[in-house]
Amino acid sequence: MLLDCWSIPCVIILTWFFLKTKYRFKKIVGVVICIAGIVLVIFSDVHASDRSQSGSNPVKGDLLVIAGATLYAVCNVSEEFFTKTADQVELLAMLGLFGAIASGIQISVLEREELKSIRWSSGAVLPYAGFAAAMFLFYSGVPVLLKISGSTMLNLSLLTSDMWSVLIRIFVYREKVDWIYFVAFAAVAVGLVVYSVFDKEVDESGGDELGKSMHFDEEADVAGRLS
Repeated sequence: MLLDCWSIPCVIILTWFFLKTKYRFKKIVGVVICIAGIVLVIFSDVHASDRSQSGSNPVKGDLLVIAGATLYAVCNVSEEFFTKTADQVELLAMLGLFGAIASGIQISVLEREELKSIRWSSGAVLPYAGFAAAMFLFYSGVPVLLKISGSTMLNLSLLTSDMWSVLIRIFVYREKVDWIYFVAFAAVAVGLVVYSVFDKEVDESGGDELGKSMHFDEEADVAGRLS
């Protein structure tokens, strides 16, 4: 949750500073509504009886989460930049290649014991294959979303992923869920609608202005040739 709350402002700042993305008032309102929804989830977790225990070093954990969220924001903004300036096929190929190398180094250094303890069988391979397929579909669709709506919309959309855990707790584990979760999900959904609808309006108006500008340039070019 803290990762989501920190990564979104980082993405906004990075896209505004490096990619020159314009954020109008209505888009900021949509972002604020989404963040308010995720803050409600955090508030519900803090006051839940089954989440009352904290880690051995919460300050260190929070700092690691903030660092991870910052790097995640840098990754998303960089990917948006390359998506809009380079070939998407090449981007996905390089992302898969270097991602596999980095993941291999990570698992060999940090998770060797866990990897050795796995008893490989047909039943054990299936969850890993499903996870790999899900990640393949996710990272194949991310460049398309980044090119259409940008990294801010991607991070706002990821806020809805937390609600899947709520549904699993309700329907799979038969646990009771605080009503604040549903209010938070509604807030995130409303914020996404506000942000995306205004983003579409800006794109349409920008497209009309671009078309008018191109038409004016063509007329000026024709007039110059005739004279």
